[in-house]
Amino acid sequence: MDLSKKKFGMLLSTGPEHATNLDAAVGLSEAALARGADLYLYLIDDGVRALDDARVRALPDRGAKLFVCAYGCQKRRIPLDHADRVTYCGLVVLTDLINATERFVALN
Repeated sequence: MDLSKKKFGMLLSTGPEHATNLDAAVGLSEAALARGADLYLYLIDDGVRALDDARVRALPDRGAKLFVCAYGCQKRRIPLDHADRVTYCGLVVLTDLINATERFVALN
């Protein structure tokens, strides 16, 4: 199936200690990008800690749009120092992603 220019959204709300969700998010992201989809990944709640994972940080280099909940980072004292690679934002952007993508997967 040709996924070129199809919009695929994903939410990750669990931290790295939930390796199954993190591995699934990375695997789905890599597969979507390899098939030409436009990937929109949103990290929220404990999912913001996935920024520590090199696989997640590498996704923008492959064309993914990576959005991170600024409030989630603030609550967890995670510095907003990846601004050149990710977009720090709030729930309005998440709502826009859900409405704008052809498929949306939430990993909770």
